[in-house]
Amino acid sequence: MSRVEAVVNGRKVTKNVEDHRLLVSFLREDLGLTGTHVGCDTTQCGACVVNVNGDTVKSCTFLAAHAHGCSITTVEGVADDDRLHPVQEAFHRHHALQCGYCTPGLILTAIDIIEKADRPLDEDTVRQELKGNLCRCTGYQNIVAAILDAADKYSASTIAKLA
Repeated sequence: MSRVEAVVNGRKVTKNVEDHRLLVSFLREDLGLTGTHVGCDTTQCGACVVNVNGDTVKSCTFLAAHAHGCSITTVEGVADDDRLHPVQEAFHRHHALQCGYCTPGLILTAIDIIEKADRPLDEDTVRQELKGNLCRCTGYQNIVAAILDAADKYSASTIAKLA
């Protein structure tokens, strides 16, 4: 057993977990944060993407014990109370989702792309950066448009501050 003390979506949590417990299971089952989805268990689809200490990680292959002392943001932590994050607003505005299964991972990935991008972002860069996220419904056109829209409307520092 390992003791995990972390800050998850701005809230300090402490739990004992089995050493083999994955971060996605810790988030979903131990903390009740079910926005992070399990899609493939092999880091192929990106439905499980969360932010750990400023970097996106695929939580389906990241051990919860390795999150000890970390700051973690899930999709539940990006909105500001009743106000959607600018990337969430852009996804809504551009109808960048259908079934929504991949959307939480895409939102966290999009925030990361915008935060770390050289300005201005272009379609080819966004498509390249999305290679680790699979969406079987949308064909990516609206997802890319939403990310470019959010990047155009908000500076990287604004996006980072809001996440």
